[in-house]
Amino acid sequence: MHFTLADLVADITQNGAESGVGLVELEIRENFPPPGPGGNPAGGGEFRFLVRDTGRGMDRAELDRALDPFVTDGVKHPGRKVGLGIPFLIQTASLSGGGWDISSVKAGSEKAGERQGTVVEAWFDLGNVDTPPVGDIPGLFRTVLLFQGPEEIIIRRSRKGGAGDLDYELKKTELAGALGDLEDAGSLVLLGKYLRSLEEEESA
Repeated sequence: MHFTLADLVADITQNGAESGVGLVELEIRENFPPPGPGGNPAGGGEFRFLVRDTGRGMDRAELDRALDPFVTDGVKHPGRKVGLGIPFLIQTASLSGGGWDISSVKAGSEKAGERQGTVVEAWFDLGNVDTPPVGDIPGLFRTVLLFQGPEEIIIRRSRKGGAGDLDYELKKTELAGALGDLEDAGSLVLLGKYLRSLEEEESA
């Protein structure tokens, strides 16, 4: 069960990373309304994320099966009897006053301007009582950057209003070039500190 939006994002991103892709892109955007009268916080806001991969993609029938919580391919997760990632995402987004969109282009069926792979996007109303807490964003990014499989993982993060504006991009290859093996204990500590510093410095 997902306790935060960060947990949900990690699950969806892992699905993409495990599909034999060369590239996974994760975008997280938060937007908050300007302060109300007297400078008091207006409340509410929107949390939106997008996961894009360059995997083999899905046709309409395969996409329909991915939306069914009682269907699993048994390949990526051999012990899993049901696939709750995308169905749970849809349920959570709908109950929280948000929405979702999933599109996919199967390898070999590309048209002009299309790229094979899958795009999953969802958004949540942060002012809705049924919206889970956002959770640990730096911890989420560290988890995503350690996913095995993709040659490159790109993370884009932005926030407007709220605790302060944010706008930065992370690339796994660049971080590995600077820190070395990201799974090394020392590199993990430095990576964690760096990710948290981005949030703290940008918010200051």
